[in-house]
Amino acid sequence: MIKKLYIVIGAMLFGGSCMTQAQNERNEITVTDDEGKEEIIDVPEALDYEVDSLLNLYYSKTYLQPYEDCNFSNENPEYPKETYIERLSRLPNIVEMPYNDIVRQFIDRYTGRLRNSVSYMLGASNFYIPIFEEALEMYGLPLELKYLPVIESSLNPKATSRVGAVGLWQFMIGTGKQYGLEVNSLVDERRDPIKSSYAAAHYLSDLYKIFGDWSLAIAAYNCGPENINKAILRSGGKADYWKIYPYLPRETQGYVPAFIAANYIMNYYCEHNICPMHTTLPAKTDTIMVNRDVHLKQIADVCGADIEELRTLNPQYRQDIVNGSSKLSVIRLPASLTNAFITNEDSIYNYQADELLARRSLVELDNSTISTNTTRKSNTRRRASSGSRKSVTIRKGDTLSAIAARNHTTVKKLQQLNGLKGNNIRAGSKLRVK
Repeated sequence: MIKKLYIVIGAMLFGGSCMTQAQNERNEITVTDDEGKEEIIDVPEALDYEVDSLLNLYYSKTYLQPYEDCNFSNENPEYPKETYIERLSRLPNIVEMPYNDIVRQFIDRYTGRLRNSVSYMLGASNFYIPIFEEALEMYGLPLELKYLPVIESSLNPKATSRVGAVGLWQFMIGTGKQYGLEVNSLVDERRDPIKSSYAAAHYLSDLYKIFGDWSLAIAAYNCGPENINKAILRSGGKADYWKIYPYLPRETQGYVPAFIAANYIMNYYCEHNICPMHTTLPAKTDTIMVNRDVHLKQIADVCGADIEELRTLNPQYRQDIVNGSSKLSVIRLPASLTNAFITNEDSIYNYQADELLARRSLVELDNSTISTNTTRKSNTRRRASSGSRKSVTIRKGDTLSAIAARNHTTVKKLQQLNGLKGNNIRAGSKLRVK
């Protein structure tokens, strides 16, 4: 308690500058070129996710735990750059994995400050890497791309960036929809590990077709192909990531080095005394197709399931509502619950439906109110209409032209208003002038 108190007092004494420096250290790295010039590079956002938030996910709490038999010390050994160069060269990759000081800084970050996050990601990779590999294999892509979500989301399926990118692969809405991911008020398939993985593989395949170089394709995944083309143009047409590097956005300057570092640490964690979290794989799952709206709570309560597990298996349903009435929709369930759902299907749909699926498709109007309002408006119109009429008394010697001149009208209009066929009028009579 005393130690914590000193930390709080220290933060208060040093004020905002201390906090700003700490924040900058988290979000940026500084590199020095051969001429001694310092350059600041933004760190990909996911590298700053707190490990506590990762460990609070349902899969983490249920299926991950610290490896109790780990005999590694917590010491992070230092190695010469030749060791890193040799290790990277031994990776069975198609994507180029060169070493430089920027790559080294990201490796140091993973092996130092982010050691616990790496331990989590090594455990969580058992859930997600097989999905990534299947999608990449489908499009014939290098399997080392499976580590892109390490720098995109830290393998957090609920990750949402500051600019609104969502899910393991961090799709923006526009790109997600372009690659077939449905996003609306009820559904966000960017959160679906399977569908988003196939969409990401498709997108990466298209980017490689554009640039013919995996480092450029990976950089384009981060900042978009337009920014890569601009950087190539500014560099004089050099289609090489390390040649266009100075012309890239700051985060993209760190993106490919972070990807190389992620490949390194996910393969050489033992050499840095990092123990993976122990993983108990979830039970097998199955899918059910529904053509009616259903709430996850209806399934959980009737079938005796854990609603948090259902949410984890179906993260695309933003409000826990499966909108089956809109189109045939998929629900992923633990395999042990499939028969229970089929047996109790009618009970599930009827359970608290009025409360959980309360969306009126028809409403009746209050006719008495409408009648009252209509009558009130009609009377108002009559008053307005009668108030607009004007008549005058014809004086001795008046003519239609004289009356028309006094009332800013014409003889013809006076004849029309009063049903006159000629110009004969009688003194003392009323004549409508408006």
